[in-house]
Amino acid sequence: MKKSTFLALVCALFIGQSVMAQDAKEITYVEDPSQGYLFNKFSDNWFVTAEGGAGVYLSPNDSGRDFLDRWSPAASVYVGKWFSPIIGLRLGVNWLQTKGLANVSDPTGAPGIEWDENTIDGEYKQKFNHVGPVFDVMLNLTNWWCGYKPGRIYNCIFYAGAGDYWTFAKKYEQVSANVFDKDGWEEINDRVLTFRAGLINSFNVSKQVQLSLDLRFSGIDNHVDEDGLRWNKTSYDLQAYLGVTYLFKKREWNAPIVPVCPEPENCDAILARLQAADAKIAELEQQLKACLERPVEKEIIEEKAPLATIYYPINVSKLTRKDINVLTAVAEVMKDNPDQKYVLTGWADNYTGNDQINTRLRKNRAAGVEKQLIKCGVPASQLETTINHNNLVDLGEKYQALGRAVTIEEAE
Repeated sequence: MKKSTFLALVCALFIGQSVMAQDAKEITYVEDPSQGYLFNKFSDNWFVTAEGGAGVYLSPNDSGRDFLDRWSPAASVYVGKWFSPIIGLRLGVNWLQTKGLANVSDPTGAPGIEWDENTIDGEYKQKFNHVGPVFDVMLNLTNWWCGYKPGRIYNCIFYAGAGDYWTFAKKYEQVSANVFDKDGWEEINDRVLTFRAGLINSFNVSKQVQLSLDLRFSGIDNHVDEDGLRWNKTSYDLQAYLGVTYLFKKREWNAPIVPVCPEPENCDAILARLQAADAKIAELEQQLKACLERPVEKEIIEEKAPLATIYYPINVSKLTRKDINVLTAVAEVMKDNPDQKYVLTGWADNYTGNDQINTRLRKNRAAGVEKQLIKCGVPASQLETTINHNNLVDLGEKYQALGRAVTIEEAE
């Protein structure tokens, strides 16, 4: 492993242990809505709503009636459930009354005609009651756009849905001229469809209760206001409701639980140590790079040279005066180092003579050098004689004279 890598691991381990030692004591776990939602059980997040209000008819022919006289009461009851903080569904019953005008030429028997009132520009007033089951799909725009937040006071909810109304109206039968018999309210057109969309402004007054303002636009496929008593013409109604909603348990939504790791009180010391470690790692990396780029130096092995070498002519083992002078100097060195032993090796070249002659020359040459050194005062115990049957130098026959010698070396 590189030193820089090792140092980095040590620094990371040291700092990591310091942080872990602190966090192990201070980590807390909390619900965090920003991490997403866990959908509640099916039995949770149910509600009931009751509302009452008024509506005004908006179809073209009915606009001839006075605007204030076109307002009619309306009411609804719902049971619903939120499947998530954003998506919900409600089912209920809606009742509403509509007031308008009819320009029928023969009002005799026409439903909804108010005979006790004067006509308006030759048109007859009408009044209908509609009641039936409805359903809506709801979208909480506040939670969608701003994120779910428990305890939020205001929520804006868009919804769209449909319903199926039974229509009721008063019906009169003519008995004689200007005399009519009142039969009362009766169903005049079964299962009339309606589509609707609206915006609920909901205000939380407690954990269980909400007050709301519901603004709704409806299309009703049930109206008679033209000559010929033509049915199934779509009319429109704008309504406003004040409502109260009760929320059943569970009312809020579970959020994922996440750990909260507080920051150290003061990170300056750790940051300074980390920066120092980074600087040291960078320095070591530079040194390592320079070391790797440096040329490899060849190892030079120095062989220890002999203390002295005495050379001989061919087939000669006697010492010359010059050799004796050299050995006298060698003897002084040996006597100055009485604890050091020396090896005297006799050599002969293998290019001339035979093995018998060369062996004799090797021994005689080594023995002659030993005798002279002892004569010069070197103790025999410091000397060891031997012979070597190889060539002293392997440079070829041309240099055979270099192989006729005695070498004097320090014993290991």
